[in-house]
Amino acid sequence: MTTAQSIGIDAFALNCASIDSYTPTQLALAYEAAQQVNFKVFISFDFSYWTNGDTAKITEYMKLYAGHPAQMQYKGGAVASTFVGDSFNWDAVKQRTPHPIYALPNLQDPAEASTGPAKSADGAFSWLAWPTDGGNSIIPGPMTTVWDDRFVHFLAGKTYMAPVSPWFSTHFNTKNWVFICENLPTLRWEQMLSLQPELIEIISWNDYGESHYIGPYSAHHSDDGSAQWAENMPHDAWRNLFKPYIAAYKSGAKTPTVEADEVVYWYRPTPKGVVCSGDNLSAPNGADMLSDSVFIATILTSPATLTVQSGNNAPISIGVPAGIVTSNVTMGVGAQSFAVTRDGQTILSGQGGLDVKDSCVHYNFNVYVGSITRGHRYYNSLPYKDSPTPKLAAERSICLLEYNGSALSFIEASWYGLGGLGYYTGGFLSDLIDILR
Repeated sequence: MTTAQSIGIDAFALNCASIDSYTPTQLALAYEAAQQVNFKVFISFDFSYWTNGDTAKITEYMKLYAGHPAQMQYKGGAVASTFVGDSFNWDAVKQRTPHPIYALPNLQDPAEASTGPAKSADGAFSWLAWPTDGGNSIIPGPMTTVWDDRFVHFLAGKTYMAPVSPWFSTHFNTKNWVFICENLPTLRWEQMLSLQPELIEIISWNDYGESHYIGPYSAHHSDDGSAQWAENMPHDAWRNLFKPYIAAYKSGAKTPTVEADEVVYWYRPTPKGVVCSGDNLSAPNGADMLSDSVFIATILTSPATLTVQSGNNAPISIGVPAGIVTSNVTMGVGAQSFAVTRDGQTILSGQGGLDVKDSCVHYNFNVYVGSITRGHRYYNSLPYKDSPTPKLAAERSICLLEYNGSALSFIEASWYGLGGLGYYTGGFLSDLIDILR
């Protein structure tokens, strides 16, 4: 929670399975943990486990937590969300819960917002965070706002919670595909600053299985097999990249403000054509649409020159302006080197934390993400105490989503104009992570 706070996130949504011997205890601990660090949480009911007939059970959860000090409140109501659950009717839950409820279910089809049970909700959340024609269809991209526009249209003034995600790759025998989203970490945020949706959900905090986590990787989670492609593949530096966009969104700005020079890079461990020697599965569907590229987001206070050498390829120099810009170069096998020069002086330089290889045992279309700052190469966000609290122009909300295969299978994070909520030190965070797993 404090790690999320360090980039401006103010709440987690706990997307949980139906009532069993595990979930109620974990949910109570999550609310207690949030209260101790002045954080907010809300429940997101995972309808992979819940059914439309579970109104009474869902109502009991909302009665229990709607008025909790750590519960996220939005527009006077306790926020509740879902994963799928398109056809659940929220009217009965609202009528039977003394505290007002603000329901934002996940709709798979935006047209459902104006028909049937979804009309009982106060808005909707979209899961369409990657280039797609709908569902899990894979298209070349790039990402557009076509789905956002449809949701806004059909919601007709109700709250829209838009999705932001940096990546998608999964390699299970039951789901084995990638979405084409190589420049998505910055492109999607640019779209959000232009669109200015009322709420945003970041997918995800620690969904290692689908490779879109921005939280720290934990070797102690209940492994569903995703360690094969997520272990030793940090994404922490994406938090550094997201941080100025979050501040811009919360203040209503159209562009992020850069306060220090930095480079954030991401790339796959192998070129897409490499045939892995020991994998029982084929390469993920859609992998042939990916480019063999190294992606570099420059975060600059003033214009400079970016120079990248990927493996044995010749160095490539690119003039980049101030602000945040994503560039890419052709991937080469070997070490990845990055440098930024300004006025004849090298201001940033470093080597990527992973060499690109031309062989593999198992397919891995996840990315290695790293960061270079002045005098440092690191993979974690700046300490929260060094992070200014942005000034806020309007009430906003954002969510992060996490999957770890347990009964409490998701964590989302939500911000809504609270600004910084304090800095917590000590060992509580690691305990909290264990609690939620």
